[in-house]
Amino acid sequence: MTQSDNRTLRIRIRALYEGSSAAADRFRYGLLLFDLATVGFLVATSFLARGWETESIDTVIGLLILAEVAIRFWTASSPRREIVSLWGLADIAVVASLLAPIWGEGLAFLRVLRIFRVLHSRETLVQLRHDFPRFRRQETTIRAAINLLIFIFLMTALVYETQSGVNDKITNYVDALYFTVTTLSTTGYGDVTLIGHTGKLISVGIMIFGISLFLRLVQVMLRPAKAVFPCPTCGLRRHDHDAVHCKACGTILNIPDDGLD
Repeated sequence: MTQSDNRTLRIRIRALYEGSSAAADRFRYGLLLFDLATVGFLVATSFLARGWETESIDTVIGLLILAEVAIRFWTASSPRREIVSLWGLADIAVVASLLAPIWGEGLAFLRVLRIFRVLHSRETLVQLRHDFPRFRRQETTIRAAINLLIFIFLMTALVYETQSGVNDKITNYVDALYFTVTTLSTTGYGDVTLIGHTGKLISVGIMIFGISLFLRLVQVMLRPAKAVFPCPTCGLRRHDHDAVHCKACGTILNIPDDGLD
């Protein structure tokens, strides 16, 4: 393959990550579905005894993620920056944990960060706004709910990975989820507690950051929904859905509306 062919291939593949074509839309949705499936498998296997079958599936998943990560690094405009980014380091940790597990699945639960990365990428957000009018109208609320759900899953997985095998109260993801939700909501039944200083620090983190995300969700749910549309004159981005003029500078707006309630 010549250098020109190599450059062309990189451009075409990069267009799948950042482009606006139908093929790029399908590719990003495919990545999202794959990541959701791997997270579902991670949760399901917490209820099963680990054997060569689950280890083999983990290896296949690790190889697929490794291939995708390698392609993304190869096509990036700045591969070094991509590798040392939060998402790049999380992907490397996931691959290492699946292909060379030192501590069970170890950091494999970080694969949920891949879902966060895909859902919060500029290209995916544009795609979701175009494909789902309800998402466009309730974007702030939906994104706040997604952030809270991802945090709950991350903390649930962290509780499970650190307490499974040493805490007889945490034997699967349901037990870990139960503890996480009761701690986050400050209900604190006390029938399940975490062991050791690490467990206490995790509990503190769940309460501090979880409550913040929960209050953020309540805040955006209670305040009136706004349309995100940059004013061409002053740049104000949030307006009432039926606004005709920008409330900051009076410029006439042309906010797209599908006529949905």
